[in-house]
Parts: sequence; C-alpha cells; structure tokens
Amino acid sequence: MSTERREYREHDELQGEGWTRLLAAARRRLERTSGALDGDIGLAGPSEAERRTVIGITGRYRPETVKRLGISLRELDGYLHDRYGTGLLATLGRLHGPLRDRPAERSDEEARREQALKSAHSSRLAAQGWFAAWLERIAADGTLTRLVRRGDAPLLDAAVRVLERLPGDRDRFPGDQDRPPAHPAGLLPLPVLAEWATGDTKALVPGSPLEQLVLRALAQRTGGDIPRVRAGRRALWESAGAIADDLASQVLVLNIGAEGDTVVCDWLRDAADFGIPFRLTLHQLATAPVVPASRTIFVCENPAVLRAAAGELQDTSAALVCTEGVASAACHKLLGDAVRAGARLHWRADFDWAGLRITAGAVARHGARPWRMTAADYTAALSKGESTPLAGPPAASPWDPELARAMAESGSTVMEERLLPALLSDLTLT
Repeated sequence: MSTERREYREHDELQGEGWTRLLAAARRRLERTSGALDGDIGLAGPSEAERRTVIGITGRYRPETVKRLGISLRELDGYLHDRYGTGLLATLGRLHGPLRDRPAERSDEEARREQALKSAHSSRLAAQGWFAAWLERIAADGTLTRLVRRGDAPLLDAAVRVLERLPGDRDRFPGDQDRPPAHPAGLLPLPVLAEWATGDTKALVPGSPLEQLVLRALAQRTGGDIPRVRAGRRALWESAGAIADDLASQVLVLNIGAEGDTVVCDWLRDAADFGIPFRLTLHQLATAPVVPASRTIFVCENPAVLRAAAGELQDTSAALVCTEGVASAACHKLLGDAVRAGARLHWRADFDWAGLRITAGAVARHGARPWRMTAADYTAALSKGESTPLAGPPAASPWDPELARAMAESGSTVMEERLLPALLSDLTLT
C-alpha cells in the first residue's frame, strides 16, 4: 500500500468514534510522563464503537456490559506500528501536532519563576519589609506564574526598577546620577518615571500590567489595597513621590487667604472674603506659589465638615483644608509651604484605621497636632449613634495610644461628621 493511501486510511479511521477518546487519553498520559510508553490508559462508560476498537487492538473479547476499558500504551503503540507503520507518538503528532512535555515545561516554568524572584530579591529594596511581602504575595497568588506563562516575567524586573527610582526611595538610596528633573512640586511625573525605568513613556499608563504590579507594591507599603477609583490610585502614586496629573491633584480649602502677588493668591483672598470654598490644583501651586495667610489651619478628612463650616460660619470660619480621604500631592504642597512659613496645623480624620494612619502621617510629615483625635473624643462620639465595623489592618495612634486600644476593643468606626457640633465650635472665630 502506498504511503499516501496508508495516511489517508489512518486519518479516516483514527478520527472515528472508536478512537477519539482513546487517543486523547493516550495523549494526556504521554504528555504527563514525557512520552514514556509505560502504564495503561482507560475509558469509563465506553461506547460500542470504543469496545470494538479495544477488542481489535488487544485481540481480547470485552463483554457489552463492561464499565471500563483498559489498554496498555505498549499494546496501542504496537498495533499502530503494525497497521499504519507509525507508532503511537508519531501517530498522535501527525494527527494533532507534537506532544507537550509537561514535566519539562513545569521544570522550566519553575526555573524562570525562581530566576525572576532571585533577580527581584537582589534589589537594594530587598531589606524593606513591604518589598519582601509584596514579592511573597505575587509569588503565592499566581501572579508571577501568569507572568512567566505569558512571557512577561521581565515586567517584574521593570516594576523593581520603577520602585527603586521613586523619589522617596532615591532619597534613602542616593547615588543615581542620571535622575531626571522632578516636577516643580518635587514629584516625578509618571511618563518621566516610566521612560527612566523602562525606556517606554507609556509603560505606566492606567491599567497597564506594569502599573498594576507597582501599585500592588505601593499598597503593600502603605498597608492597604489598590484603590478601585482613579483618584485613589493617583493619591497612592503621590504618596510615593510620583505625579500622574498635576491638574487632577487638587485640594479643597475654606478661608485660607494668601500672601503673595499672583492671580491664584488674588482668588484665594477673594474666596476668603466671602467664605466660599475653593479648589486649588497642584499645577497652580507649583507655578504660582501660595503662602497661606492663616497661621492656624485646621484640616479635616470629609467634605461634609468643610461644607457645614462654609454654610454656617461662612467668612467667620477659621482656615480649613479638606483632604477628602488620603491627602493629595496638592494638599501636601499647600500645607508644607504653610508650615515652613510658620503655620500650625490641627489635623483630624475619621475614627477608623485609615484615619489613624492619615493622622499619624500628618504628625510625622508636617508636625501637625491631632484635632479632637483622642480616646475620650472617640468614646464620647461612639455613644451617640450606630457605627459600622472597623475593617482592614489595625493602625497605631502614637499621640494617644489609648485611642487605638479603645477602637480595637469596640471594633467600631466613627465618622467625623458625628463630631460636627464640636468641630464647628472649634472653627468659630472669636
């Protein structure tokens, strides 16, 4: 029989019902064992066509009532050699393509995983607890495996380079002679950071795989999760010294006033004269420096507090800044300049773990004084209404350790709106 006719008959017969599951089972077994022809394969609940095929291969009768058919790979290999002139391995390759060597693939995959982790652990950040925890998490949850399988393992090295070049870490590890110029506010624009670390200005665009990896590391460093909303992600970048958009980074103020002869200062003075809330962008603060006229500035977390002060106190309210959650780069720029000019900050946030971290950060960064953020304030407010459970990792309250203990004991949050009467009283100018 000619080779052409034999291949035609092989293709026709081996595509039939009696062979489909049998050859698929053989392929799975061989791919798991690197092509070893040892052992058996079996078919559960065989059809009549499968029963007749196995009888034909083995020469052994199987009754119609049989529940499972077993056949050795060597029997199958010998049958195919005798009938078609090619063994099992060659037949499977001809019909459905080359077999995979799954043990070798797993070994290669593990080697590439280990190499990626070894390279990352050689970073100068390796001694940082958050960095090690980040690597451990992406190795444990399948992220690194997915990168390796997609051929994207180099993204981990790129993420490490980005983290090493963030302004805060560059201060701890001086010596980068090629660092690019920062934004006037002291932050590094994301496209500049991306180009410096990877050679691609678009590598850190929102939603990119590299951005996701880096944000996971930054969230690990701050003790939280990656924010779901874009504003939260911008704030996370800003907390690390990078700026995504200096127009989107804003700070909400009331009665701040300003010293200076710029149009932005004029706007702030006019807004303060009428007790009107005003938004400043980081771009404005960087290009037209503002020194707040007020020497005492109160800082709250929720816009409802500022809105109430504007509605009830208007121009008689003390200077008030609202962080709207985690303080933005614009907020830190304004308040940092105010402190350097001699202003004193009184800072508060919600009574939740994030609020404690926010306040502790303000104390450390700006020398702020906690404003109605004591255990006594919390306990008094807690008794005035229902509260939602505390969530997320606990935080400390170094200015009043009893506060964190009281919160852990009660397990309840208190939003700062519940303290509005007391806060407005503090804000009323005498």
